[in-house]
Amino acid sequence: MTDCSPSRRGHGPFRLLYLFALSAVIAGCALVRQQETVGEYIDDVSISASIRTLYATDGRVNPVAIHVETLRGVVVLSGFARSEAERSRAEVIAWQRRGVTTVRNLVVVQP
Repeated sequence: MTDCSPSRRGHGPFRLLYLFALSAVIAGCALVRQQETVGEYIDDVSISASIRTLYATDGRVNPVAIHVETLRGVVVLSGFARSEAERSRAEVIAWQRRGVTTVRNLVVVQP
């Protein structure tokens, strides 16, 4: 007897196509950003996200005004800070994240 329930009918090829497309997009992102592996891309995204979260919970760094990008463990901070203390604090927080090899602080102080 064939199972023709809606949960099984015709979804197999679409699921396979979806997974293939998703993996191509992820791999494409890694290649565009000049990373060696998809795993490295995921690590970099995780580093950036956790630094942004630390900014939001810190209270001394404006998470909206300071942008975080990571490539191969190198964190680049950009945007604007209200003071030198905020600029420095953003860098200190970035260094706290495991996996960070370098922090380039390009944040401009704009009181």
